[in-house]
Amino acid sequence: MKSSKVRLDKLLSSLGYCSRKEVASFIREGIITHTLNLPLKNDTKVSHNEILFDSEPLDPPMGMVILMHKPVGYVCSHDDGEGRLVYDLLPERWRLRDPKISTVGRLDKDTSGLLLLTDDGALLHRLTSPKHKVPKVYEATLDRALKGDEAEIFASGTLMLGGEKTPCLPAKLEVIDPTHARLEIVEGRYHQVRRMFAAVGNHVVALHRSTFGTLELGDLKAGEYRLIDKESL
Repeated sequence: MKSSKVRLDKLLSSLGYCSRKEVASFIREGIITHTLNLPLKNDTKVSHNEILFDSEPLDPPMGMVILMHKPVGYVCSHDDGEGRLVYDLLPERWRLRDPKISTVGRLDKDTSGLLLLTDDGALLHRLTSPKHKVPKVYEATLDRALKGDEAEIFASGTLMLGGEKTPCLPAKLEVIDPTHARLEIVEGRYHQVRRMFAAVGNHVVALHRSTFGTLELGDLKAGEYRLIDKESL
């Protein structure tokens, strides 16, 4: 199937490479080129795969999905006033893309692990919608030893969190040792895992998300990321 063609300046500005006004100078400088060395102007209609920027193929078009190993200390926000942002770990031009790249749900500042980001609004909505019940696994380090009844309480579907009107959906707890546990949930309530353990008299001192649906971090180190095929979600 033939890919649709758009104006060169619109394509490059939407991908965050430069403003529309900068395209002409980048063409003159040989930074923006055609794969077949065809002449280019701002308004030349091109396909995504026909253009090179600095001799490299362009970043993926809209629909990009990023799997990141979020480090502790980074915030899932677009607000620079909140400190170090997860977007700071990505190429600078990706912050200028239109549509904007956003996180699929959030991990709080003190939580590490698997974080998805995308510029596909429909996909973001599907993955965060409660009705889809995407399983997520968290590994928690606890302040004090487990009492032994937590797995039954979490699995019951009756646990109420402060300020909530409905109980948490059933969750699976796997005890690793007295102060370490693995918890699988299918919701995404605010600080849910921390609040669940607080509700049974414990305190989470470290939290790491190891899986999201069928996705795993693999060998990604904290702060690293890779592009994934959205068809796998």
